Amino acid sequence: MRVIDHEGENLGVMYTREAIEQANELGLNLVEVSPNADPPVCKFLDVGKHRFEAQKKANAARKTQKTQEIKEIKMRPNIDTHDYDVKMRNVNKFLEHGDKVKITLRFRGREMAHQELGMNLLKRVQDDVDEIAKVEAFPRLEGRQMLMVLAPK
Repeated sequence: MRVIDHEGENLGVMYTREAIEQANELGLNLVEVSPNADPPVCKFLDVGKHRFEAQKKANAARKTQKTQEIKEIKMRPNIDTHDYDVKMRNVNKFLEHGDKVKITLRFRGREMAHQELGMNLLKRVQDDVDEIAKVEAFPRLEGRQMLMVLAPK
């Protein structure tokens, strides 16, 4: 097997016993780095320190990553223009922050007979946010509500 010491220098090809003895002399472990290579590559490492470093890297990566939330905006099919504008401002703000937006359109009573009003409203929302968002889940009816999910581009 090919052996690399703790400083990253190539010690060449040697027998396994020989490599293990050298690692023990240094107070380190012999760890197989790439088993598929020909010959396999091993390295002198302190396993505890190696695990600690890997865990530190994983924690740092977790801190920097942004979780994507789903924000919900609720509307009614006969929404007034000013109310619609306020809701759309919030939708734009959520999309700019990188969050997904779930738009829920709730029907009450006899409004269920006019589902085309709801479809037209969701189509209008889709057209208004076309430059900054894409439709992830197209409008669908679930019971008395119509849902649509938008994701930032």
